Amino acid sequence: MMRGVINFLTDADNKEAKILRKNFIFKIIPMLNPDGVINGNYRCSLAGCDLNRRWKFPSKQIQPTVYHTKRLIKKVHNERTCLLYCDLHGHSRKPNIFMYGCDVKGAPEETRIFPLLLSKISPLFDFGSSRFGV
Repeated sequence: MMRGVINFLTDADNKEAKILRKNFIFKIIPMLNPDGVINGNYRCSLAGCDLNRRWKFPSKQIQPTVYHTKRLIKKVHNERTCLLYCDLHGHSRKPNIFMYGCDVKGAPEETRIFPLLLSKISPLFDFGSSRFGV
């Protein structure tokens, strides 16, 4: 999945990719749990932590990849507005291409516009399978 994203964004002949590169900065982190994956885990780090459940208060020592990713996002946002953080990965029990996202009280469209647009341009993306406020 990530290879396809990188190939698309770096394609010198793709008009859409050129527009995106001109207008946005992309920070790509290919994998947050390489220590776990190398040992057969798909969600957990080598420390046995489900990194998807450690975003609120990650430990610098126990979840360093999440901790430093959050710091990077905050740094980028302080320098220039961060419009989207997207964590791409598969789901062990749920089919289709979908998104889980936050819910902004009073402005839910802020977190739903990107997945809605994806569902309009790709028959592979299922907006109805997406969930917000997870």
